Amino acid sequence: MKAAVVKETGHPPVYADFGSPQALPDHHLIDVSAAALSRVTRSRAAGAHYSSSGDYPFVAGVDGTGRLEDGRRVYFFGPTAPYGAMAERSLARASQCIVLPDDLHDVTAAAIAIPGMSSWAALTERAKFVAGETVLINGATGASGQLAVRIARHLGAEKIIATGRNPISLAALKQAGADVTISLIQDDDGLSHAFAPHFAEGVDVVLDYLWGASARALLIAAAKHSPEGQPVRFVQIGSVGGSDIVLPGAVLRASAITLMGSGIGSVPLPRLLHAVKEVLHAALPAGLRIPTATIPLAELGQHWAQVDSPLRTVFTLDASVD
Repeated sequence: MKAAVVKETGHPPVYADFGSPQALPDHHLIDVSAAALSRVTRSRAAGAHYSSSGDYPFVAGVDGTGRLEDGRRVYFFGPTAPYGAMAERSLARASQCIVLPDDLHDVTAAAIAIPGMSSWAALTERAKFVAGETVLINGATGASGQLAVRIARHLGAEKIIATGRNPISLAALKQAGADVTISLIQDDDGLSHAFAPHFAEGVDVVLDYLWGASARALLIAAAKHSPEGQPVRFVQIGSVGGSDIVLPGAVLRASAITLMGSGIGSVPLPRLLHAVKEVLHAALPAGLRIPTATIPLAELGQHWAQVDSPLRTVFTLDASVD
């Protein structure tokens, strides 16, 4: 079969032949239709992710969509090594396959599953979000952040505050459900001034996709301006803005901030998969969508390294799903 084959560490995958998977107990063989190019997929292929096994060769791709032998369309996560999602056929545990809604397109499902899960799990599993609360999304102009705005609104957020650096994307978030947008293109004093009135009114949950300087400014503003005793659940999801921050200890001692993370490890895999299922079934009612570039897997080499594209790359293996 044709697949995105990683042959050695430090080299991107190539479109090449790879042996087809064989049936295993409690697993499904899947004829793959679409697989998204995610940060985790890139990191694993480079051998840089904590879950990388170091065994070569293997097929890239941590999740995708396709058909089972009985014709059911499914989303699948965590294919059984050495098989990945970016191949004509893959193999995954039955417990890690989710039947797709009839009216949800394979490409759409592949594009939104992991980005949508990130905020759905953070809100429901970690923050224990309650309808009517105020949510601030730090880094809302990326694919995951854009979905987070729509998901927070779908789950019943009373007020949504979105931050980001891209002015065009920030403006578009108003149509997606954001009540307030804040530009991160300003110094610490400017950010503090922008955040202050919103924390003074009460912010219940912060979803942070950035970490770094903006997260530090948010935490300090929350400590300084939140009403006395106002709990703020700060959920750390991504680190695009920096891997570390220097935070005064007084920020946590002098406020009711609960600082936590959300992702593989902090949320059990069955619960993450439950979040994915909820996202897929909410996709049409909640209008969950992100700009996507649909690319045949045969053109893998031309698109793998395009990390600055505003579109989420989804590789397809079946011409009927383009």
